[in-house]
Amino acid sequence: EVQLVESGGGSAQAGGSLRLSCAASGAARSIECMGWFRQTPGKERERVATIDPWRNTKYAASVKGRSAISTDNAENTLYLQMNNLKPEDTAMYCCAAGAGSGSGGGCWEYAYNYWGQGTQVTVS
Repeated sequence: EVQLVESGGGSAQAGGSLRLSCAASGAARSIECMGWFRQTPGKERERVATIDPWRNTKYAASVKGRSAISTDNAENTLYLQMNNLKPEDTAMYCCAAGAGSGSGGGCWEYAYNYWGQGTQVTVS
């Protein structure tokens, strides 16, 4: 099992920055992919960014150029740096990890099976 706990959310002004963190524990060494997702009521969950063990990354078009996903493997922590925040970035941001559910594709299409509780980001 993998446990994920997000932090770093909060309120920010448009144009500001936030860095979200996701601490992984449990069977963290079994993780094959990690990603950040966001969701607002009435909208589908959106993939924001993903990263694989070789640090290959992919971003949603809506955040490309403004966000960076990274890992600190020594601390088992995933980050999402968000810059030039916009009101449309307002959402619940959830960290996800995939372990043992890969289908041979990349992490963007991975069937993530572990999820954190989420951290709220509000941009005004």
